[in-house]
Amino acid sequence: MPFASDAAASGPAHVEVPVAYDAILLAGFGGPEGQDDVIPFLRNVTRGRGIPDERLEEVAHHYRHFGGVSPINAQNRVLKAALEAELARRGIDLPVYWGNRNWAPYLEEAVQEAAGAGDTNLLALATSAYSSFSSCRQYREDFARVLTETELAGTVTIDKVRQFFDHPGFVAPFVDGVRDAIAGYLADGIAPEAVRVLFSTHSIPTADAERSGPRDVDFGEGGAYAAQHLAVAGAVMDAVAAEIAEAREIGWELVYQSRSGPPSQPWLEPDVNDVIALLPAQGVEAVAIVPLGFMSDHMEVLWDLDTEATDAAAEAGLRSVRTPTPGIDPAFVSGLVDLVEERLKGTPAAERPHETALGPWFDVCRPACCENIRAGFKPAAAGIAP
Repeated sequence: MPFASDAAASGPAHVEVPVAYDAILLAGFGGPEGQDDVIPFLRNVTRGRGIPDERLEEVAHHYRHFGGVSPINAQNRVLKAALEAELARRGIDLPVYWGNRNWAPYLEEAVQEAAGAGDTNLLALATSAYSSFSSCRQYREDFARVLTETELAGTVTIDKVRQFFDHPGFVAPFVDGVRDAIAGYLADGIAPEAVRVLFSTHSIPTADAERSGPRDVDFGEGGAYAAQHLAVAGAVMDAVAAEIAEAREIGWELVYQSRSGPPSQPWLEPDVNDVIALLPAQGVEAVAIVPLGFMSDHMEVLWDLDTEATDAAAEAGLRSVRTPTPGIDPAFVSGLVDLVEERLKGTPAAERPHETALGPWFDVCRPACCENIRAGFKPAAAGIAP
């Protein structure tokens, strides 16, 4: 069965039987690769919302500042090569197909290429670690849409690895970055209480956040999306404090960035720049900005953090450093292949590594998980047990 509604996904939360997959589907967001691509790309991202080009141009200047080129496609090409190398190193004979939701190469092309090669049982790795409509559910809906539009429903199946926000391979690069930033500030004579760590992630509409994760679990304000980020940030700080005792005296908080909705629509707060502006009055002299919500150096990292947040810190008279994203860190690439092996081997949930009490997250999305109340539920692939 290639796709189903969430009502059919109320069975076991984890797939604990081996599955013989034919290939890996690396599913990305996509990004423009030239000035002429920018507005068409943004039309794709906002399809169905009726946003005029004049409004899109307000966002386009971020891309135009970098020649109209998002770094995301180049990063996914490198990630694809790194995954292929790690799979080969482990003796796992699975090809990797890469397709995007919003720009070439599109998911349709990747799925058709796989089917043409006889690879019809696909395991998807989406380039997003957390639970929300845009970071999980929308990928699943796109898988179902692609299977229908390519007329491959019933021929190709797509499953998806669990959300990996607290997998050790994803967390380790953030630990390294925060540790190095704190160690650098302390070595320069800055007192621990004068250092602040800001864990930044993409803001989303509050209504979407509240509906992130399964409906039968109370994750508190911000739903599973906020809870997952808070849990990972705490795990990172605990790991750093295990190596640097003074880190226990350093304050940290979760902040948000890249809001794009109308002023009338509530989005998750506080904004990273607003928080930075308040830090000097709190005795803070140096800040580490951690792109916790991102796998690699997306445009939101290059513009919203490396440009706007860094400028905000300078204006506030603060020293600042932006720590690295996982990118193709060996620990991260190895962790992604670990997630593939979980499904190939049917690893029991009790044996799956996770760095927070929230994990290991579900293989099978729970009923009504990550609902988008504006668009309503659509058929979704990858959310049912084989």
